Amino acid sequence: LGRVLSGITAASISTATAYIADVTPVEKRAAAFGMIGAAFGLGFVLGPALGGALGQVDERLPFWVASALSLLNAAYGYFVLPESLPLEKRTPFTLARANPFGSLAFLAARPELSRLAGVHFLSFLAHDVLPSVAVLYVGYRFGWNPLMVGGFLAAVGVASALSQILLIKPAIAWLGERGAMVCGMLCGAAGFTVYALAPTGPLFALAIPLMALWGIAGPATQAMMTAKVGAQQQGELQGALGSLRGISGMVGPGLFTIAFSLAIGSWQSWGLPGVPFLIAAGLLLLAALIGRSAIAANAVAATR
Repeated sequence: LGRVLSGITAASISTATAYIADVTPVEKRAAAFGMIGAAFGLGFVLGPALGGALGQVDERLPFWVASALSLLNAAYGYFVLPESLPLEKRTPFTLARANPFGSLAFLAARPELSRLAGVHFLSFLAHDVLPSVAVLYVGYRFGWNPLMVGGFLAAVGVASALSQILLIKPAIAWLGERGAMVCGMLCGAAGFTVYALAPTGPLFALAIPLMALWGIAGPATQAMMTAKVGAQQQGELQGALGSLRGISGMVGPGLFTIAFSLAIGSWQSWGLPGVPFLIAAGLLLLAALIGRSAIAANAVAATR
């Protein structure tokens, strides 16, 4: 029941990103989307710490506080946050589009979006390796205790937030959105490779800065996609991306946990328990290649 409710309310992220697209000029959207990533990074640090402290008081208290924060957030959105689109610019609601398949049809009908959507999906899928096996992996490979795991996750959150806050604007200015997308994917692939092959815990942790640089790819990709649809379709675009995220959330955990099980079981003689991270690295390399092909296709179309 909790997962069903979570799925129903997950549309808040898509709505927030659509709102940003509505109120932000095209050239500033990548940095604005990066702020959402920074918020997630900070939440990744503060949330577990707050939950742990509240859990010492009562094991149910973290859930009540999370519920209160969600209610406060909803009240702010309803009573304080102004509407981003006037009525004449809103797309009429239809059941045909209000489902995951309708959202995917929206992407499939637009070749200029479909490749970038593929990049987004592969990035989502690669990211699923972290919540699926990271804690299991460091315990198996390095014998980390909960305190060490918590410190690692906090460092990941801080690095992610800093990269989103400090690096998005200069990266876009230097590389452009297309270059930032490809460069970010390559940095993520390099970070996952280090995760997979690092023989010691300290070397494993050295990949954190590389993984943080991956964070410039998502906002750049999202900004390029929002530039290809009109104001009336921003919400539909973000909903379609949310559908892709949901699909990756169904596929990723099984893919990576099975790969880890095989790596420390039937494939143990290979000496590569980090196989799940290598798979994630491969997915990001494929995403970078698709991203480059999308850039080339757009360049050819622009010259016609």
